[in-house]
Amino acid sequence: MKQPIISGIQQIGIGVSNVHDAFAWYRKHLGMDIPMFDEAAEAALMLPYTGGEPRSRHAILALNLQSGGGMEIWQYTSRTPVGPEVAPLLGDHGIFIIKIKSKEVAKTYDFLKSKGVDLLTEVTKTPEGKPHFYFKDPYDNIFEIVPANDWFASTDFSTGGIFGCQIGVSDVDQSLKLYRDVLGYDQIVYDKTESFTDWKGIPGSERKCRRVLLRHSQARKGAFSKMLGHSELELVQVIDTPVKKIFTNRMWGDLGYIHLCYDISDMPALEAICNAKGFPFTVDSRRDEKSKDSFDMGEAAGHFTYIEDPDGTLIEFVEAHKIPILKKIGWYLDLKKRDRTKALPNWMLKTLKFNRVK
Repeated sequence: MKQPIISGIQQIGIGVSNVHDAFAWYRKHLGMDIPMFDEAAEAALMLPYTGGEPRSRHAILALNLQSGGGMEIWQYTSRTPVGPEVAPLLGDHGIFIIKIKSKEVAKTYDFLKSKGVDLLTEVTKTPEGKPHFYFKDPYDNIFEIVPANDWFASTDFSTGGIFGCQIGVSDVDQSLKLYRDVLGYDQIVYDKTESFTDWKGIPGSERKCRRVLLRHSQARKGAFSKMLGHSELELVQVIDTPVKKIFTNRMWGDLGYIHLCYDISDMPALEAICNAKGFPFTVDSRRDEKSKDSFDMGEAAGHFTYIEDPDGTLIEFVEAHKIPILKKIGWYLDLKKRDRTKALPNWMLKTLKFNRVK
């Protein structure tokens, strides 16, 4: 079966109540200061997840030039976004924690502490023996700072972009059929079951969990692979304690972590694999005759699809067709005319620094 190209985590969607305030916070505290697009529009194709009606929203895709995935900061404008009925706990089904990469974990800790950020833990060791810590943003989203050694460019921040996330699942072995067999996270760094002391301070930390950290053995390829970099996923299965779905009775785009998105190439090949593994596309922008080949996202365009993991967590795939490189002079790159197996030149991607908001 033909294999698609997965370039890395493009972004994780974050539902907020004020998109501009949230962008400012992530820019000032985490260096997510490049708005790849900033668009107010109607989300007309996500009807299975928006109550069967198109919904207006404003979204900003924020990147950190040092490497890592972006944040799609997302706000409903046609309705008031809804928070969870009960605060999520470790292991509840869905995306619970975003991992942010750091050059120096202790330096990042000191910086965030100096800014008055809500630090949930001290710097402790992961089950792998690496330093990390957790904090909460002003919108009740939990982040983990983890060390990384793959970097693309340099800024004044010790942090890069998104390195992965923690996902609550009902059955790790069933979830591996997606995260390992489709998305390529074939390395099990650890697989442990206990109540973990490094989680003390996080809601639900007393739960006994099976905790599995996954990485990919093969380097990512494709246009944005150098900038998106490596990533990891942590699957958490609660043992013998009732759990809930984080997005129960809520819509895609409501408050919190709404989806995990991958930059890919060759959507037909990806669809064939997803179908074979039992994860059919639930949304496909090409099925809508109005979108035709490319879905217009204002400053960008592409083909996007969604699937669900075994517990309903949303995974998005985007095959970019047009991206803004240097907005000030109107330079937009047509990716359909390029060899999608090859990474874009470093110099080209580094020109994104001229789009930074300081």
